[in-house]
Amino acid sequence: MARLRMITIASDRRVTPLLPRFPPSFSPRRFTPLRLFSLSNRSLSASLVMASCGSSSTKEVPLGIDPAMEETYLSQSKLLKEFTSIASIDKAWIFKPDSGGKGSQAMFSISQTNLLANKRRKQILSAHISKETDHSVNFQWAPFPVEMTGVSIMVPSASGSKLLVIRNSDNESPTQFEIWSPSQLEKEFHVPQSVHGSVYSDGWFEGISWNSDETLIAYVAEEPSPSKPTFGGSGYKNGDSADKESGTWKGQGEWEEDWGETYFGKRQPALFVINIESGEVRAVEGISKSLSVGQVIWAPLAEGLSQYLVFVGWTSEPRKLGIKYCYNRSCALYAVRAPFSESKAKELQPKSNVNEDSDLVNLTPSISSAFFPRFSPDGKFLVFLSAKSSVDSGAHSATDSFHRIDWPTDGKPCPSANIVDVIPVVMCAEDGCFPGLYCSSFLSNPWLSDGCTMILSSVWHSTQVILSVDVLSGSVSHVNPNDSGFSWNVLTLDGDNIVAVCSSPVDIPEIKYGCLAEKTTTSYSWSWLDVSSPIGRYSEKIRSLLSSLQFSIMKIPVKDVSNCLTKGSCEPFEAIFVSSNKKNDTCDPLIVVLHGGPHSVSLSSFSKNLAFLSSLGYNLLIVNYSVRNLASFFSVSLFTMVELGNFFPEAHWDLVRKHCNLFQGKLGPRDVNDVLTAIDHVIGMGLCDPSKIAVVGGSHGGFLTSHLIGQAPDKFAVAALRNPVCNLALMVGTSDIPDWCFVEAYGSQGKTSFTETPSSEQLTLLHSKSPVSHIHKVKTPALFLLGAQDLRVPVSNGLHYAKALKEKGVEVKIIVFPNDVHAIERPQSDFESFLNIGVWFKKYCN
Repeated sequence: MARLRMITIASDRRVTPLLPRFPPSFSPRRFTPLRLFSLSNRSLSASLVMASCGSSSTKEVPLGIDPAMEETYLSQSKLLKEFTSIASIDKAWIFKPDSGGKGSQAMFSISQTNLLANKRRKQILSAHISKETDHSVNFQWAPFPVEMTGVSIMVPSASGSKLLVIRNSDNESPTQFEIWSPSQLEKEFHVPQSVHGSVYSDGWFEGISWNSDETLIAYVAEEPSPSKPTFGGSGYKNGDSADKESGTWKGQGEWEEDWGETYFGKRQPALFVINIESGEVRAVEGISKSLSVGQVIWAPLAEGLSQYLVFVGWTSEPRKLGIKYCYNRSCALYAVRAPFSESKAKELQPKSNVNEDSDLVNLTPSISSAFFPRFSPDGKFLVFLSAKSSVDSGAHSATDSFHRIDWPTDGKPCPSANIVDVIPVVMCAEDGCFPGLYCSSFLSNPWLSDGCTMILSSVWHSTQVILSVDVLSGSVSHVNPNDSGFSWNVLTLDGDNIVAVCSSPVDIPEIKYGCLAEKTTTSYSWSWLDVSSPIGRYSEKIRSLLSSLQFSIMKIPVKDVSNCLTKGSCEPFEAIFVSSNKKNDTCDPLIVVLHGGPHSVSLSSFSKNLAFLSSLGYNLLIVNYSVRNLASFFSVSLFTMVELGNFFPEAHWDLVRKHCNLFQGKLGPRDVNDVLTAIDHVIGMGLCDPSKIAVVGGSHGGFLTSHLIGQAPDKFAVAALRNPVCNLALMVGTSDIPDWCFVEAYGSQGKTSFTETPSSEQLTLLHSKSPVSHIHKVKTPALFLLGAQDLRVPVSNGLHYAKALKEKGVEVKIIVFPNDVHAIERPQSDFESFLNIGVWFKKYCN
């Protein structure tokens, strides 16, 4: 139904090759090597424990284990553990040496699953980069990574001379701020809960920014806990009272609304600035309590004026709906005066352009969405991304647009600044042309040396690509090689060179170095070099299994073009097909993999879990049922149902409304037909045995999976559903995104039809569009994997459907993970989830 921040920085001092840029002692463990571990079967949860016979003649099988499949559990768990141990590359930073020095120093943030601790182990690995010729580059790696125990966030300063390390507490202890120089810990501050709570590190509200002279840091943290009523033996006590005063207790006070999934119990994100010389922390004043803030950056400093902060603000009026994965929440860019920044001259103009009660300025009042702000290196303009197509339509994700504001020369923010459309929403791209912008993050410093060209990652149909964008002309160019079907992601910039990572469904991520090969007045081009890296090394067994696989991106023709209302909706959609590269007389069993959303996409990047399933001897058909010419997140059919009317000229609205009415409520039939069409396509090509087809999906992919086994009950041998949407009528009253249920059922009218108190007629319609309406036809064995803390699709939705299947005699297995949310991504839960999928599929599909 998510976004990374990459950072490029420069250093003002020479770095010794092979050693970490900052000392290892800021972690309790020094130079802890990246260790592989042996996981005993006893360490897994109860449903995975392999009981030992001991001296007993009878063997007790743990709960949830089919005795006939116990050996399969054992063998598959060993293989999955090998895939799980592969390290991931998360971020990278580049440091430049002092003037005259050669090469660059890089730090890579990597992570690896720690099943025993049920956490992700984080490390830093350093390398010295030397570009020897235009056709070769050398990465000299440090001998060992440094484990970052207890570190929540790490952000270097722009010069590379300082490093901020933040350690959030798991309890009510203070948040720890550490300032490191290249040789030692310089400062350490402990900020108590009375000042603010944990610093946000979620990738969305998260924002940490050094000012230009590297003395102040702006950041986003939970606001301090509100005072709660105190009660004693005689009842309510007025006045101040200590939290643990004898004979008293604290009441609950009024319920505080949060932002839903993954934000339960998190307090309102608020803006703070810390002075790293004194350790003083000040809350930024003048921001309305109705705004949740995030993604803060410093505005350019104008001589004689107070400095401003620019941030993203999300309004909580009329209420907070779930924001995780949801770009359809209205937001704007704001500017506010920063604390510690006293004005050195009188303002030249009265405060006519700002709120009378504060210095808060809405910079983007004319657009419904604005986020990821970045200033150009010279400070002359501010660029940002917009999801206005999502906000205006109600669809949770859609094509992005990209915009520019010319920053006032006097440094004073202006609410009436002209917003320039650099990259508009692309409605229907011609085949092979730029399909529109689909970004999940920007680098902190994404600029080439010309000061107007940005490097960013974006989705292009079923792949992720690297693009260069001229923010003045709007010119967009493809940067990475585009003939392989691999997915690419930019990690950081080394001057005008690019450090990236690329992968495929059968190729583990590898670091690539893009050398600037040609630069003209209008374009750049890069040559790409392989980088030998210790990151992501894996066993010979995994290497052998992956080398026996291949993948392709298929174009699936639409079956019935007579129902297509637009040219785009007649165009083929895509599916990623993973198979063995060995000649076989018979077809391997097929797993149909369905993404969530529905306005989402499966990419041709490496997935440990899907690689595990394909290594068990399955072909994979990863269907991008919602990729239909509108680039990556939308098929025209789905797009038409949801938001076609928002992008047509006013004169065409009557026609648009008629078209939207024809498409209303087609989710269920249309996406089901896309998947069945894709399956029939591979059957027709002789790539699939029709009697051995499994299907797996989560969230809306689970919605689609349960629709498929109801609408096509003879098609599938087995199914697995992760937190599936099974009953919209039940979900609408319990989910953090009840508006999504209306958009699913009503299409283009969903946004205006949404209400917190649906009528009996509306509930009937929601039920009729749900998989539960087809439950009487289901006979496919189904595995349900449910997170008990899921606020997006509460556990009751899947349990209700699963118990109803059991009632009618369908073979069902249910695993509930008590501490997991919608994604079921805690390491042990993720492991047990996909292990059970592998065993369940083998039981019914071999």
